[in-house]
Amino acid sequence: MTAKAIARQQYRRIVDNAARHADLQVPLEGWLRTVRKALGMSGAQLARKIGVTRARIAQAEHAELGGGATLKSMKAAAEAMGCRFVYAIVPEKRIDDVITAQARKKALALVGVASTHMALEGQALPNDKIAQEVDRLTREIAREMPPDLWNDK
Repeated sequence: MTAKAIARQQYRRIVDNAARHADLQVPLEGWLRTVRKALGMSGAQLARKIGVTRARIAQAEHAELGGGATLKSMKAAAEAMGCRFVYAIVPEKRIDDVITAQARKKALALVGVASTHMALEGQALPNDKIAQEVDRLTREIAREMPPDLWNDK
C-alpha cells in the first residue's frame, strides 16, 4: 500500500469517527443563547466576561442562527461560559459510501457513452452485462481514486 493510500485511510477513519460522535441538533435558539440561559447568565454578564457590549452578544447569537457567526466569536463565547467550542464537518454517510456513490456516477457515465456507441454499431449489450460492467468499474474507480473522480464532467 502506498503512503498516499495509507494517509487517505487515516483521514477516512478520522472523519468516520467524528461522524459517529456528531449526532447533534442545533437548539432552536442556537447554542450560544441556549447554553447562556442554561447557566442562568444574562447577555450583559457574558458580554462583561468577553469584554464586549451586550449588543455584541445579541449580534453573535443572531449571527449564529443565520450561519454568520465566526469561529473566533463562537470559541470566545464558549470559553467565557466555561465550555469548549467544537467544530466539525461530517458526512451524512461513511466516507467510503460517499466515494462509492461518486465512483458509480463516473462508471454510469462511462458505460452509458460506451453503450450508446455500441448500440449505434448494432452491438448493444444486455442490461445484466451493462449492470455488471457498471459494478466492476465502480469498484475500480473507488479503489484507484483517479484525479478526476470529483469532476462532474
